[in-house]
This record gives sequence, C-alpha cells and structure tokens, in this order.
Amino acid sequence: MRLGINLGYWGAGMDADNLAVAQEADRLGYSVCWAAEAYGSDAPSVLSWVAAQTERIDVGSAILQIPARTPAMTAMTAATLDSLTGGRFRLGLGVSGPQVSEGWYGVKFDKPLARTREYVEIVRKAMSRERLSYEGEHWTLPLPGGPGKALRLTVHPQREHIPLYIAAIGPKNLEQTGEIADGALLIFPSAAHLEDTAIRPLRAGREKAGLTMDGFDVCPTLPLALGSVADLPKLADTFRPYTALYVGGMGSRKQNFYNQLAQRMGYEQQAADIQDKYLAGEKDAAAAAVPQELIDSTCLLGPVERIADRMKEYAAAGVTTLSLAPSGFSLEERVAGLRAGIEALSLAGLG
Repeated sequence: MRLGINLGYWGAGMDADNLAVAQEADRLGYSVCWAAEAYGSDAPSVLSWVAAQTERIDVGSAILQIPARTPAMTAMTAATLDSLTGGRFRLGLGVSGPQVSEGWYGVKFDKPLARTREYVEIVRKAMSRERLSYEGEHWTLPLPGGPGKALRLTVHPQREHIPLYIAAIGPKNLEQTGEIADGALLIFPSAAHLEDTAIRPLRAGREKAGLTMDGFDVCPTLPLALGSVADLPKLADTFRPYTALYVGGMGSRKQNFYNQLAQRMGYEQQAADIQDKYLAGEKDAAAAAVPQELIDSTCLLGPVERIADRMKEYAAAGVTTLSLAPSGFSLEERVAGLRAGIEALSLAGLG
C-alpha cells in the first residue's frame, strides 16, 4: 500500500505550510500529493506550484470539477501538467454537487453518470491526440452546421496514458468508475464497511469492462491526528465540525451524498439528526451529534501503533493508496503526522 498526502483547498491561510508539507512528503517518499477545488482556489494552479518545487512525488487533482471546464479544456490541462512535471500528473475528476454546479458554474446538475461517462470518453480521446470528434447526448464535437473542425491536441503528454481517477460515493457512480477509470477517490472510508460501500460496486464495474481489480487504484483520504489512546475522544472532537459539514450541510436535504453514505454505514438516525441540526443553523449541535465511532472509523486517530493496525485493516479491505490529511495548526504538527504515516506503514509491514 502506498501513501499520499491531501492538501485540500488552497487559500486558507496556510499556503506556505502547504508547500512545505508537500516538499516533506516528497522527501519522505510519499507517492502522490492531491489538491482540491470547490469555488475558491483552482487545482491546476496549485499543482503547478507544488510540482515546480518538488522532485519525485506525483501531483493529482482531487478533483477537477466537471462542470467547471469543457472536456477538451481538461485534456489540455492534463497534457500540459503531465508534460511540465515529467510524467507526474494524475487526473482526478468529479461532478461536484448540485449547489456548486448550478450556483457557481451555472451548469445544470442532471444525469451526472451519463455526463461523466461522455466527459471521460472525450478527455481520453483528446489526450490520445486523435482528431477530436464526438457525438453524444451532452457534447457534440465539432458543433454541426458551423465552421468548427475536428482538431488534434498539439501538446504531447509525457506518457501515452495519464492515470484517470473519479471521485465516487454512490453505488452506481462507483460501478461506473470501476468500468471507465484507473482509480477511485473515496471520502469517509470505513475499513469495516469498505467492501459493501465501495469495493463491491467497483469490482462489478471492472468485471463489466472485462477487467479485474489488479492495477486499479483505490485511494481514500483519511484525516490523521496523533495522540495517546486516552486522547481518542479529544482527537475525534478535532474532526467533528468537518464531519458535520459534510454529513449535515454538503448538498441539499434531498441530495447529500455524504449523508447517504453515513446511512449505508449504519448511521441512519444519526445522519438525519446531524442534517436536521446543521440545516437549522445549529452547527455546534450538529457537530456534537456526530458519533465518535463514525469519526474514529473514518479517520486515523491515536498513537503510531494504533494507526499501523488501522492501515492493515485498510490494506486488507482493498485500499492501494492511502492519502493522509494530517491535522494541526502548525507546520510542525502536520509534518509530525507525515512522519508518523511513514512509521506506521513500516510497522504494519506495508511499506
């Protein structure tokens, strides 16, 4: 099992520290550094900045939002980053959510699976440097009846095949991801539930494409907080607002993928309670309503030895790249988390 680092969003006041964290991860031998985007910092700018100041670590978008760019533009960005980094770029895609897609980008959030499939097909075709023509439900290239012509990408990517990941949560999206992608980006992964909530539909998608799970990268992100076993409740409290935001407030009452995931893990009533409180503006109460067990099962908490045991569970469940998000308000704390990750991987016999 490999390790990654997830920097999250840029622009939160820790940008210099984020770069130092990425550089330390590069020095320690981490496999990939991911950066996110929502409606603030854009991922390609961040990844270019990080890649220019690191040497070996891959840089990946987690995610480039599908409603933000045409597929041809995404292919251009991926090819450019792969060329600039000497073959260190990984392309992560996702549909975002209805509030961001429609509120920020003005793109209707409908038929996300069909849109994703077409988008991936166009991106792959463009990156292969074929002349780009496509007829689908959501995109037609070139536009008919006009002056447009089928063009070929002029940039030569470093590699013939740039790894393509999809951020997936729901069963249908996971199955399609297994079918059409090279890896899956997961969030709130519980090792005990991973077979049911992710691996089984991913495997079904691979089988549909005539493939196995060999070579497919299962890549969840887990927050990490170091401390003693006696500190577990306090460490869990660190991530209460984060969990409450996603389970309670990320999306609408009818369409919150993270809330639905918590329900699939057996927290039906708790997920409903968190959402009710969060949407009523009672954010502190929503955070307090998050079960410690839910946080503990979807984060890495405690001493290095306990984290090593958890890593074994994730590896046994089918995880191939474990991306860490070390907590801490100082660079020293976050770097300590990075080093603990390497130590735990070694203790677990996985490094």
